[in-house]
Amino acid sequence: MTTLFQRTTTDWRDIGGLETAEEIAHQPALWRELAAHLGAEQSRIAAFLGDSLHNPQQRVILTGAGSSAYVGEIIADEINAAWPCQVRAISTTSLLTHPALYLDSSAPTLLVSFARSGNSPESTGAVQLVRDLVPNARFLNITCNAEGDLAQQGANDSASLNLMMPAASCDRGFAMTSSFTCMLLAALSALDPDFQPERLNKLAQLGEQAQGLWSAPVAALAARRVSRVIYLGSGPLEALAKEAALKIMELTAGSVMTMANSALGFRHGPKAAVNPETLVLLFRSADPLSRRYEHDLVEELRRDQVAADVLTVGAGGDFSIDTPAWPDAWLAPLWLLMAQQYALHQSALLQLRPDNPFKGGIVNRVVQGVTIYRHDEF
Repeated sequence: MTTLFQRTTTDWRDIGGLETAEEIAHQPALWRELAAHLGAEQSRIAAFLGDSLHNPQQRVILTGAGSSAYVGEIIADEINAAWPCQVRAISTTSLLTHPALYLDSSAPTLLVSFARSGNSPESTGAVQLVRDLVPNARFLNITCNAEGDLAQQGANDSASLNLMMPAASCDRGFAMTSSFTCMLLAALSALDPDFQPERLNKLAQLGEQAQGLWSAPVAALAARRVSRVIYLGSGPLEALAKEAALKIMELTAGSVMTMANSALGFRHGPKAAVNPETLVLLFRSADPLSRRYEHDLVEELRRDQVAADVLTVGAGGDFSIDTPAWPDAWLAPLWLLMAQQYALHQSALLQLRPDNPFKGGIVNRVVQGVTIYRHDEF
């Protein structure tokens, strides 16, 4: 009988968590599929982008809502450093409420949208907003659902390019897992000046190794009840900390309170949240300077002897795996595998149904109830 993360598939099905467990587990396989797909799409992507990213006046806005916004936050600085153009991560939820702060009608603009389903009102609303306010804007839609509104909106538009993720990445479960890592890696690859499919294949190999090594210790850690989980990370990994914290919040239906911060920022007030029922998890950076600051904070928290536990995730950490000397944005999907498993087990510990932990539809898999207002009405 198949075992996933220390439970049989039958056990996961019985407690309403099989879809989420499978979607976490199959990510390395999807990264391999993504490598082949992006290799085949490389010429189409290059033709669409042209020389635009070499233009210092070109604006590239990475956008999405919730987890999809964190995709942009993790990768923005890595892409910005690779090109002369200006790259920013701005959530759809900010673009829609304050367009005047973020959009310049005179600047060439590429809107890169991340969306699992592509059916949330903000996804299509942000595209229409930019289309209305920025003449000749162009749109790169990175989405998991070919039938979604976002993909359909750009299907026959010469100013748009739909970059579809592997079909199985359109998670059936409530929480974004495989959709998140596929969209992140797709954007890093598509906007990489020297894209090499071999990197995704290597990452898939490392992901399989990590899942095998971490399955038992993550399950054991999650068997201990805590009331708070704090994730910390530096640079791009601060946004990864936000995503990891959101996974706990979502899959425990808010029963476990979470926080995310940077290693240096944590002392400036947020450290007050640590109590004896708190688990602190820090994502270790690949950068030696960042690791020095992170080490000091971890040692301080352990000396304080207040938190239930203080652990690290990443090369040389408590949850570790040997990796090439890659930037943090590229390694982020590996470290997220640990956090996703932990959230899944915490949901099961609380006797929730991980595939849909919210009773009564209070929070939905695809956001509902949002009215998109026309910018020119106010």
